[in-house]
Amino acid sequence: MNETISQPEPVSVPSAHWSPAAPMAAVALGPAPAPSLWRRRMLAAAVATALAVTSGVGGGLLATQFASASPTTTNTVTATSVSTGGTYTPAQIVAKVSPSVVTIRVTSREGEAEGSGVVLSVDGLIMTNSHVVESGGTITVELSDGRTVDATLVGRDAAADIAVLRAEGVSDLTPATLGTSSNLAVGDSVLVFGSPLGLEGTVTAGIVSAVDREVSESGGSDMSGLIQTDAPINAGNSGGPVVNSAGQVVGITVAIATTSEDGGNIGVGFAIPIDTATAVATRLTT
Repeated sequence: MNETISQPEPVSVPSAHWSPAAPMAAVALGPAPAPSLWRRRMLAAAVATALAVTSGVGGGLLATQFASASPTTTNTVTATSVSTGGTYTPAQIVAKVSPSVVTIRVTSREGEAEGSGVVLSVDGLIMTNSHVVESGGTITVELSDGRTVDATLVGRDAAADIAVLRAEGVSDLTPATLGTSSNLAVGDSVLVFGSPLGLEGTVTAGIVSAVDREVSESGGSDMSGLIQTDAPINAGNSGGPVVNSAGQVVGITVAIATTSEDGGNIGVGFAIPIDTATAVATRLTT
């Protein structure tokens, strides 16, 4: 497909399927893994829904509704935000960012869904995609140190596909360093963190393939201003951070393109720019 980077137009690929990078059923990779990890069921129609933009069950991402739960504590997005910084090796970036990445599981009558998230504050604020938690079930968060804690929904914006959770009973989390997406350039190196296919703590590498990308479905619904990357992204990555070479979060993973309804990574993934995501998260917590 030919795309004009300087003047992005809606992506229209009849043979491609646009899927959430969120809940997915177990996939056997070599020897059978422990049943506790691979017994997870996907939410009904998640991933298999052939939409031109990522959405959860029933197209929840495109809903105009705005749902916000009453917070039980004072909410403040306190993650450090910086626009410049040094360049680190991939291993140094992983060591810096991994403590700020979590795995999110939502258990409902439809089964168990899994996604990723990024820590915003020491006392438990976590940002993820709205479609990761849209089923409204019980939410648990697995922290980078292996602890599993309950979490509550602070608020979510389905149209922007951003949600903020609060992990309960914690005061020692490591907030991510937030960068800016305004100066991202095509060719910039990025790392993607998350839990694809239930594999917690996974990191993949790539570049920024395009900026200000718009993806559309045949019905006309769309998401615009997205970052496109060729870093491998699969179901379960949704809500996880896209990080630049300075170890700063510059995007939140939201969608992948596949060649079939149940296909995986083909090198075309999308993220919500962190400037947009942070603005939504701030609104949800104030």
